[in-house]
Amino acid sequence: MKKQLVRAFPRPKDMSIIHYVLHMTAKIKKFLFENSSLRQTILKNTFWMSFGQIASRLIRAVVIIYAARVLGAAGYGVFSYALSLAGFFTIFSDIGLTPFLTRESAKNPELRMTYIATSFTLKLCLVAVNSLIILTAVPFITKMPGALPLLPFLIVLFAFDSIRDFSFAVTRSIQKMETEAGINILTNIGILVFGLGALFFFGTAKALMIAYTIGTGIGMVIGLWTLRTYFNKFWTFFNKAYVKPILLEAWPFGVSALLGVIMLNTDTIMLGAMRTETEVGFYSAAQRIIAILYLIPGFLSVSVFPIMAQLAIKETERFVAVMEKALRAVLLAAFPIALGGVVLAPTLISFIFGAEYLPAAATLQILLFNVFLVFPGSIINNGIFAFGKQKQLLIAFAIGGIGNVLLNLVLIPRFGIAGSAAATIVTQFLSNGFTFFAMQRIARFTSFGLVTRIAPAGIIMTITAWGMNALGVHVLITVCASGILYVALLYLFREELLTNLKAELAGFFEPKSAR
Repeated sequence: MKKQLVRAFPRPKDMSIIHYVLHMTAKIKKFLFENSSLRQTILKNTFWMSFGQIASRLIRAVVIIYAARVLGAAGYGVFSYALSLAGFFTIFSDIGLTPFLTRESAKNPELRMTYIATSFTLKLCLVAVNSLIILTAVPFITKMPGALPLLPFLIVLFAFDSIRDFSFAVTRSIQKMETEAGINILTNIGILVFGLGALFFFGTAKALMIAYTIGTGIGMVIGLWTLRTYFNKFWTFFNKAYVKPILLEAWPFGVSALLGVIMLNTDTIMLGAMRTETEVGFYSAAQRIIAILYLIPGFLSVSVFPIMAQLAIKETERFVAVMEKALRAVLLAAFPIALGGVVLAPTLISFIFGAEYLPAAATLQILLFNVFLVFPGSIINNGIFAFGKQKQLLIAFAIGGIGNVLLNLVLIPRFGIAGSAAATIVTQFLSNGFTFFAMQRIARFTSFGLVTRIAPAGIIMTITAWGMNALGVHVLITVCASGILYVALLYLFREELLTNLKAELAGFFEPKSAR
């Protein structure tokens, strides 16, 4: 092992071990906390987005899994329904301000403070208005009696979450995802501490909602304090002349995001109005896993977006090259997750949530096919945004949002949670298919050729996972062994992305004097 490390990361003969360690420490620090080149910035931001979200989700998963067991399917259904309402209304407090600020600040850094101050003022006004709407509207749209006592805390949670999310527009515009990762992790540590305490001492959905609210409030305060350079006396940079241009540019983002939320999150709300609390709990368990998986393309799409915005129009060829590499990366993750997940779904549900939630397995298997649509779709949608063609997405998201509602109305009464999952698949196919062809009209890119090595490796891995599961091998061992096999097969098939990553890492760790 020692000889292999020496060959991989050679140390110059004239450099002592101490100086070598200091040299590598400084180099790693520079790589993780400074933006020096296009490729390094993408890798750095993707690392921090991945690390921050994975760490945050793992921390929060402890609370969610414990809550599902303590509250039971019905109590967990009430809590998940309240969270879905908060997420649904959060989009009305943004109307596209966050993606607009990310794009325009990256393009025009000299106007960043004006954009931040004016957008933040608009954000606060929208949070106040939407808080009143939640207070007056929610009692009329929910048929879950258990959800109404959570309403006051739901409003505060919504406000905290909206303001915290706005701070991420600043970190992304300056391409400092390490700051966002830190805020996310600390937020979820707060949710973990207060959430476990609430479940242990009280064991109710209301106590857990209060704990979530406190944790999110901690995250909001940390975000505003960390970015105080941009938020301190922000009103002095407010310029009312920018209000109208910002709203005119942001509204397509907002409408697109709203329709996207309707397409993705309306299922739980409609199930809450048409089915039982227990069924909502089952669906929420499956959807919780899917929501975590959706973070994977989000890591890369958010990291790449500011760079795509800079390259769009002026350097179209470089833009296409960056987008194709991003698509290859998300497809590389999509195949093992979707195919392997379908095989292991019942075992995973039972392992994570308990045997009580096994009825959610079929729903999870249906929803997993969305991975093939949502993963590349997240990159393509950002590509359209980067070109300022967001109005092109309105039709696609309208098809998805309206179609999801209509299909839910037809399928939920007859098929329950399986029908809601099927509605999501159909509408995602239509919506993402539309955006795929829209992006091809803007800038042509390679698509199917990206999976020539990925697909065979994913199929072989899935067969292996099925066999191990049939033999009764523990699901964690099966997942780890299948993942290792998948990477090994990609390396054997000479997958381009893996080869490039290996070369990048080797070049990073090799001292200049040894080259």
